[in-house]
Amino acid sequence: MIRTRLSIMMFLEFFIWGGWFVTLGTFLASTLGASGGEIGQAFSTQSWGAIIAPLVIGLIADRFFNAERILGVLHLIGALLMFGLYHAETFSGFYPLVFAYMILYMPTLALTNSVAFRQMRDPGAEFGRIRVWGTLGWIVAGLAISYVFSWDSAAAIENGALRETFLMCALASLVLGLYSFTLPSTPPKAREQGGASLGQLLGTDALALLKDRNYAIFFVASILICIPLAFYYQNANPFLAQIGVDNPTGKMTLGQISEVLFMLLLPLFIRRFGIKRTLLLGMLAWAVRYTLFAFGTAEDGLWMLLLGIALHGICYDFFFVSGQIYTDAQAGERFQSSAQGMITLATYGVGMLIGFQVAGLITDHHVLAQGHDWTAIWLFPALFALAVMLLFLVCFRERRDRTRQQTASTR
Repeated sequence: MIRTRLSIMMFLEFFIWGGWFVTLGTFLASTLGASGGEIGQAFSTQSWGAIIAPLVIGLIADRFFNAERILGVLHLIGALLMFGLYHAETFSGFYPLVFAYMILYMPTLALTNSVAFRQMRDPGAEFGRIRVWGTLGWIVAGLAISYVFSWDSAAAIENGALRETFLMCALASLVLGLYSFTLPSTPPKAREQGGASLGQLLGTDALALLKDRNYAIFFVASILICIPLAFYYQNANPFLAQIGVDNPTGKMTLGQISEVLFMLLLPLFIRRFGIKRTLLLGMLAWAVRYTLFAFGTAEDGLWMLLLGIALHGICYDFFFVSGQIYTDAQAGERFQSSAQGMITLATYGVGMLIGFQVAGLITDHHVLAQGHDWTAIWLFPALFALAVMLLFLVCFRERRDRTRQQTASTR
């Protein structure tokens, strides 16, 4: 029963995120008339949330409140903010609400993990079976938008139907907020143990890892590769909708399905080929997917678009997840928590913040009388990812035996 309850929590947590975030760019452009730069600002709220989240969790939640209670409070407030987004008529009215929402939502990702981990005897064996329900929640949200409600059809988008996604997520957030108070009690450990320092929360204690030349190269590459990643989050759904692909949000769930499949293959690939080749394959996949997007069409070239979406599992798992494994291996017990905080802050915080701004500028630069020059827009992140891959290939020197041994120990 505990596993079922935690699985429901994960399902709702990511159903909420996937239920509005995927179609955000399309909604802002079509309904609120936002520019590429304004859309970039809206997506950047995720990065600000990732930067502020460690402070909320580490300095407040972990010291004074049960995790399940603050999870409930944040989602109840989030439901109100989502309802406000549902009624927003202009970007100037929308932005403050989405900024406040993401500041509150991003800490809930860590809170759900905290609630789950505290109920497990063997997190390494049990967590994956619970966390996968989060991915399923994201997939169900996308399928519902496309195939149940048809909010992302061309006619529906023109009539502003994507506004309904915020109402759907407001209701889901209300349900999860109330449901959170029924979850197992998860009192703050930090109150008893003295808590982590600010340096540990932000990851600055792990800056010593950057003295290692290889890790410093990986760290820089991680920030840079977030620029192509931001293009996908910000532009993929508007691109598919604008060129006339039917049910674009539902088709984008292929990315989450592939993410689950390649997550299973990742440990095998690292053991067989080493961390460097794994990371290189992840970066190459970004370049390939955006090249497919650049030349794919809604008719004869639809297979290119679907293949590009399906590459998400390699793009994400083989670089970002393997990067977390590599970071854990290099940090050792002393800096494990700090190192994960540092790489998260660098990628989802700083890297994505830069990426969304760049994506907005490039998109605005290629506006046409009718739509956008999507070929030029997608070739930019394709070439950028290729350049990062070549830089990493030349500069990173894998210590093969040590790296394989360390990454194997994190399985």
